[in-house]
Amino acid sequence: MGEAARELLASREDVWAYFVEPRHLSDWWPGIRTVEPDRRGFAQGARWRVMAVEEPNFSLLPTRRDRGSLVEQTLVVHEVAPYEFWAWELVGTVSRGRLAPSRRVRVAVSVVTLDQTRVTVGVTGRGNARDRRLAEAALDRLYDLVQTTATS
Repeated sequence: MGEAARELLASREDVWAYFVEPRHLSDWWPGIRTVEPDRRGFAQGARWRVMAVEEPNFSLLPTRRDRGSLVEQTLVVHEVAPYEFWAWELVGTVSRGRLAPSRRVRVAVSVVTLDQTRVTVGVTGRGNARDRRLAEAALDRLYDLVQTTATS
């Protein structure tokens, strides 16, 4: 498993509010272009249809879109513990004879202060170094999107 953590300048409630909107996932998760949640939305057992880049480039800046062939995949939400963590899997699929591999992800949220939240992302799928780079890229994008005014 590759894992990365980062402190965000936002309350835990603000960070969690961002997660509970399924369509926000495409804003911060590298390679995911679109998300179509099922009727359950952000809940255990939900199955979302996503269009993802076959091999995302983790080094792209948050403002640029990943390039590459798109594949349709299913994202299954395995667990949700409100304000603490959520776990999901991007189920592997075959597209044009190539396998888009499965990835398991766990996103944990903890309070640092009232205005700071630590987010830890763990990824299992392609190997420790590659999974860690994916987790770091996701956290970099999330950091840029979920900031609130920090108090000093």
